[in-house]
Amino acid sequence: MKYLYTVLVVIILVSCKTQSTGKTVVKRATNTEPVYVNSEGESLVFPEEKHFKSLRQVTFGGDNAEAYWSFDDKQLVFQSNHKKWGVECDQMFLMNANETLDSVVAPPMLSTGKGRTTCAYFLPDNKSIVYASTHLGGDECPEAPLRKEGKYVWPIYDTYDIFVADLEGNITKQLTFEKGYDAEATVSPKGDKIVFTSDRSGDLELYTMNIDGSDVKQITFELGYDGGAFFSPDGTKLVFRSSRPKTEEEIKEYKELLAEGLVMPTNMELYICNADGSDLRQLTNLGNANWSPFFHPSGEKILFSSNFESERGFPFNLYMIDIDGKNLTRVTHSETFDAFPVFSNDGTKLIFSSNRNNGGGRDTNLFIAEWQD
Repeated sequence: MKYLYTVLVVIILVSCKTQSTGKTVVKRATNTEPVYVNSEGESLVFPEEKHFKSLRQVTFGGDNAEAYWSFDDKQLVFQSNHKKWGVECDQMFLMNANETLDSVVAPPMLSTGKGRTTCAYFLPDNKSIVYASTHLGGDECPEAPLRKEGKYVWPIYDTYDIFVADLEGNITKQLTFEKGYDAEATVSPKGDKIVFTSDRSGDLELYTMNIDGSDVKQITFELGYDGGAFFSPDGTKLVFRSSRPKTEEEIKEYKELLAEGLVMPTNMELYICNADGSDLRQLTNLGNANWSPFFHPSGEKILFSSNFESERGFPFNLYMIDIDGKNLTRVTHSETFDAFPVFSNDGTKLIFSSNRNNGGGRDTNLFIAEWQD
């Protein structure tokens, strides 16, 4: 879901782990002081960012993204490739929501440390997560091609399946068994359904299932990559990103890339539908890449990342739009990259990934904002 790697800032996340399977045992990271200012003592909130009452940086190094709250808002699960945490490719980590992570000592890892992982999400019990992993296809990290004939691409690994794990990192259940790509799972706030992306039909479509993996239903059917879906706060709607080819040339290119396990995500728009796939409609028509959508706590607006105002594909900023496609407003004012916005369940906080305050490097860190409408 959502393992959205951008044209210039690539979130290729990392790890390794604990236990009798050859993983490295790590201790809980020691809390450090909250960081609200940069090295010059200036607020991490840019002056135009009126929706942020405050902004706290919680990771320091590597690429950290797709952070999701537990149902009680006390913990977060996220993916990271921070080299100082001893990882080789995307793995899943756990942190307390009020924690500021140490830049060297790794927090607990919840994935196996084998293969590559993406898109972890808490289940309603707050004691387990779902996430996708390639580890059944091999212990090593699969290659991550980012360009095909000079064009930016994402790999769609056919070894991804979706698993349930407890907060000790033990896999307790496998939810998908189909050959091919099964990933990008998120859970309804109602706690009854999971939405995910699969290519089991021959195309990348959205599916829903019960949280125990039963009653799998395909809910999108149009050619193109449908992914990164999230439920509305009441569980009745879904918003997702899609790169749907229209011309004969675009369709040919899409099908050829998909046959090689690749997609090209440089042109994506947002779509919204009911949780069963009905009443599907296009939400944005902005051009460039519009992605990582998430519902505002009211259920009446969508926060998302976009580079539609960028002439050269960069920067990416956060925007907000009504669910009827009106009242588009800009939320962040970065010169680099802001994406993966996710509201806490109580609606008071927003976590997102950003390149701000990284010393001009390439690190992508997690930030938590106090939200104000």
